[in-house]
Amino acid sequence: MIRKLRTLAVAAICCAVAGAGLTGCDDDAGSFPFMNAHRAATFTGTKKIEVAGKKVNVSCSGKRADGGPVVVLLHGGGDGLDKMAAFQKTLAEKNRVCSYDRLGAGASDKPDGPQDFGSTGKVLTGVLDEIAGDAPVVLAGHSMGGLIAARYAPDHRGRVKGLVLMDATPPTMLADLTAAIPASAKGPAAQLRAQNLAVFKGENPERLAMPDGKVRSVGNIPVEVIKHGKPYLAAVPGSGPRLEQSWTAGERRWLALSGRSRFTIAEKSGHYIYLEQPDVAVRAVERVAAKVAS
Repeated sequence: MIRKLRTLAVAAICCAVAGAGLTGCDDDAGSFPFMNAHRAATFTGTKKIEVAGKKVNVSCSGKRADGGPVVVLLHGGGDGLDKMAAFQKTLAEKNRVCSYDRLGAGASDKPDGPQDFGSTGKVLTGVLDEIAGDAPVVLAGHSMGGLIAARYAPDHRGRVKGLVLMDATPPTMLADLTAAIPASAKGPAAQLRAQNLAVFKGENPERLAMPDGKVRSVGNIPVEVIKHGKPYLAAVPGSGPRLEQSWTAGERRWLALSGRSRFTIAEKSGHYIYLEQPDVAVRAVERVAAKVAS
């Protein structure tokens, strides 16, 4: 039972780690640096595209409505685009939807060395150049993918016109973790602390170091923040209730991204909202996409 609990907690928190400012290019709030990019790809299915000398695995489906956005899904840490396939298929009934494996994840190439949020952002920019061109983009990220989306968007307001954060990593998760589980902790809690501190330092498949950071404004774009309803973090021995409290507070901090933010609790879901309660996630993405298109 303890092993199962530890595995659950590590999987949840490791793919829900915190970060700092994320940039991919010098895109200010009013500029469109991708205006000279080639026309957006219209393929359906999975293919590998080249971004900065690396092969990135991308999947796209559905058709873009006139004036509508391209919805781009960002998977959590330790996952890949395959885990979001059913979610993507449902969304593609009404939208153009793409997903991709970040470097070090799924079928994409491995990074040459340690990554930070700047290098991860550059890859995302290259992917968007290929699959979206000059179309507006809605980023829908789960866990660490939500963190990446939330850090990327403020520096790319000319392109990112909507956000959906599905149990996204709180902006102060590292501080929250160390406060909830002190260095003096023993047993499963101590192991959980050590394992996740290593992940934060870059000991993960993406080799991505993830420090805490402030929440920065994305302007007045539609933002949906969805939090899990089943308190799975509360099961961590000794520290669970405080972790659960910190997570909830952290999710609400993401509301500061925009004056048009909305907070929803997926009452019947644990961490994987798009798998456990997909209707909630689908409705959130469709609401944001509709607002972007209007």
